[in-house]
Amino acid sequence: MRRTARWLTAVNTISAPRVSAQRSRVDSVFDRMVHRAERRAEADSAVAQEFVDSYRFLLREVAKQDSLSMVGWQGFVDDMTRRMTNHLRVERLISEHPEIADEPIARPIVVVGLPRTATTVTHKILIQPEGNRAPLMWELMNTHRGDIDPKLRDKLIKDAQQMASLASKASPVWDLIHPMNALQPEECVFALPHGYQFITRAAMPAYRRWADERDYTEDYGHLKRVLQVLQWNQPRRRWVLKSPFHLFNLDVLLKVFDDATIVWMHRDPSTVMGSWCSLVETGRALHHRSYDPSKIGPEWLDIFGKGVAEARAVRSAASRERFVDVPYHSFTADPHGLMPKLFAQLGMAWTDTEEANLERVLARPGMRRAHEYHLSRYGIELDDVEKAFGDYGRLGF
Repeated sequence: MRRTARWLTAVNTISAPRVSAQRSRVDSVFDRMVHRAERRAEADSAVAQEFVDSYRFLLREVAKQDSLSMVGWQGFVDDMTRRMTNHLRVERLISEHPEIADEPIARPIVVVGLPRTATTVTHKILIQPEGNRAPLMWELMNTHRGDIDPKLRDKLIKDAQQMASLASKASPVWDLIHPMNALQPEECVFALPHGYQFITRAAMPAYRRWADERDYTEDYGHLKRVLQVLQWNQPRRRWVLKSPFHLFNLDVLLKVFDDATIVWMHRDPSTVMGSWCSLVETGRALHHRSYDPSKIGPEWLDIFGKGVAEARAVRSAASRERFVDVPYHSFTADPHGLMPKLFAQLGMAWTDTEEANLERVLARPGMRRAHEYHLSRYGIELDDVEKAFGDYGRLGF
């Protein structure tokens, strides 16, 4: 299976000397990124100095990747510049309008679970009721106040859609793995400053060690401020968030969002790791001239194995009402029977409208797509998965 478009190889080959030159001047490149973010956000980076400094460290780690391609390097630069712009703009808006910080993010629902456990389809179903909402892709790519000028809104939507289209053009399999649309809900991980999402693109051992030890309280505080900015001067609705990466920081999430309910999707890890490793391989193929797929499996088996163990420890210490468990096999076997029960557990009514919404979501192309690959390609076997996750896969979910 070809993971990247043929034109990408030519672009990366021709541009290799330029990438090498930019990597050698990483601090100068980063300084220009900060200035660009300050100009776009109309804010001084000093308002978030720790955040900016942490991104300098991240870009330095990116620059150490010898196999990084032109598309990969520029992808990191553009993404980090966009994230800094959004971060500074959010801080400026709250400084100018302190009442934003008083916006209640009441009883949010947070869908978590290993990748390929039906988190996406569950998320789509939970946002259907009129009183619920999720952050849209364009809002996460270009975070502004909710009541911005319609012309600016259209411009930002177009910008986000161009990004989504570029991903599809660069990788023929991207729409199968993670389809993106500017007007569709997206994972709120795009509003989290740091985390393992960056490691999907490059291994970066030093950054991973740093991420392992990081206190994510401020990261989730920023996520909350993003939601407050989007909600300000808009009808208040119940936020529905989703990301597998929340598993690593459930303790912080439950502290920052102190009345959140966690919907945890469960599936035997042995059925999901191959598919996840394939997604990571596509990310590596887009960002590197060469890579070794056999290193992906051990890397992510360690990350997710530890993440699930930590999440289970948090869950065992938390109040039972904070969590709702959804077994993957129960959802796929009888979604029409399971979803009304889930809605009831979340304090939401199940009506004929919700039944019709469920039918519509399940009928969408890709909702039941298969994306499974052999573990051996990624340097792991079934025994390795079982060892990494302990008894989690045998709990009967």
